Amino acid sequence: MTKKLRIAHMAGPTATIQNTPPLVTSNKAREKHGIPARLTEQGSAPRFDALRAQRLAAPAKVYVEQFSAHPLERDAAQLYAAPDGYIGADGSFSKTKRATDDKPVYEIEIRPEDGLYPLPYMALQHDGTPWEEEGTTPGAPAAASRQGFFPDGSRSFEEIDRLGIGVDGLAGTISALADMDFHRVLPPGGYTHGLAGSLRSDAGEGDIAPEKRGHDFFAYKPYHIPVQPPRPALARITNRVQAILADDRYDGAIWTQGSPSVEDSAYWFNLLIDTTKPIACNAAQRPQGQISNDGPQNILDSVRYISSSVWNDGNGRNRLGTLVIQEQQFFAAREVAKGDARPGGYVATGGHGGILGQISHHGSIAVTYLPAYKHTHLSEVRLSQLPPAVECVKSDGDKIVRQPMAIKNAAGQLLETAIPSVSIVKDGAYTGLDWGDDPEIEGDLKALIAHKLSLGMLTGFVVEGMVPYGTMTSVARQKLMFRAVFSGLPVVRVGRGAPVGFADPHPFLVAGSNLTATKARLLLLASLMKLGSLPAARDPAKPTDAEISATQKAVAGYQKIFDTH
Repeated sequence: MTKKLRIAHMAGPTATIQNTPPLVTSNKAREKHGIPARLTEQGSAPRFDALRAQRLAAPAKVYVEQFSAHPLERDAAQLYAAPDGYIGADGSFSKTKRATDDKPVYEIEIRPEDGLYPLPYMALQHDGTPWEEEGTTPGAPAAASRQGFFPDGSRSFEEIDRLGIGVDGLAGTISALADMDFHRVLPPGGYTHGLAGSLRSDAGEGDIAPEKRGHDFFAYKPYHIPVQPPRPALARITNRVQAILADDRYDGAIWTQGSPSVEDSAYWFNLLIDTTKPIACNAAQRPQGQISNDGPQNILDSVRYISSSVWNDGNGRNRLGTLVIQEQQFFAAREVAKGDARPGGYVATGGHGGILGQISHHGSIAVTYLPAYKHTHLSEVRLSQLPPAVECVKSDGDKIVRQPMAIKNAAGQLLETAIPSVSIVKDGAYTGLDWGDDPEIEGDLKALIAHKLSLGMLTGFVVEGMVPYGTMTSVARQKLMFRAVFSGLPVVRVGRGAPVGFADPHPFLVAGSNLTATKARLLLLASLMKLGSLPAARDPAKPTDAEISATQKAVAGYQKIFDTH
């Protein structure tokens, strides 16, 4: 017998994969309380109530009609054993058939310990009105709204294991492969009134204090009050994920997040997390329990991937880096991007690969390519390789001064204040303000550079220019970017959209390879924490030869990282 693996699930923000459709009061409940049925858009009562996974409070005995699991069961009746008994027209059960119209049935005792059962949703609001959506009324504030997102991954994994059916007709597909622990890294749901430690379903200990939406958990629904994690949250994610992967109990980890942003976190892990263990990231286009929800299969595929050891380089080290596993494909974190909210909506950018393998619906795994770029335990910008401090630039009157910027604390954890501020500047044809090339008239970009220099932190720019070169079309705006560089702010240039060619190198500007602007931004964030700001010229508009040489040397250090990550 091979040892069953232990995998850490890490809950990330805005995760549709850990969300459910609204719990709507069933018509069965409305009928019970004398409330008119909820009608469809066509004005008729729906044929069926939605069944929602719920727990029994006490055992119950039910009778299931024989041959009702499939329309052709009866066609093979001769292959079946006799039923447990019969239900008569009066509803009574008998072991023997008493009349010709008695229904053959199976007698089942269902118990609370069986786990979740799909049942009609019977709850009403406190005033006796039915639930129609997350809020008590349309547009209700957070205090008058329920949460559809789970506080950790335990419920979604339980529903998959209990209600999901594998190709072999069996349940328990995840628990058959691995034991799971659930970590609330930056979860999509939270306990606004706190939670007693004895009720926790995650791997944490002690009571959970009351949590605040937008600080402790991040959800995009209800749609009128969405919250997204801020830039400093990258430090929290980095420290917690690094600690989890460093735990000897775990053989690998699964990260779940909102489908538009999972690509960003995956690449960040690829750059920052120092681990030889596999990391698989999952998202979903549809919430858990909705028609054709894709999340359960993605999660199962990640469990299968980690269990398979195809990631092992032969020495126990991950050779594939962080993956996003969606719709049976293994996407490299560097190249993956969401193209649309539909099956097949994830694509590989860059034009030169990006899909490293696949998993069949039976669970057979094929790895077809290995990444050529550095990742995780090989990354030069991983957490363990970042210095305790670097230098950043700051405007001080008419001068630009250098000052220390702490990157990690004494325990080696990333500081929230260390996460740089990098803006993406999109450039296209006909962007200049007039027929000349005077940078002084480009007030918006000039103000943005001045703002960056006023922050007293690590800052820089990504310019999304022409394809594939990354060049800017406005001479005036390019002059301002050069001024930013000689003020100490690194500028990376990439092609617009998802380029399939490589940005051209430049003495003063970092070529962003074939990265998208969003991925280049993440790599620049990490590079700034590794290298610090560029040297600043006394007069950024007129640098001396010595200052130009110093800047070129510093830019080359950034370029080395962008060429290999």
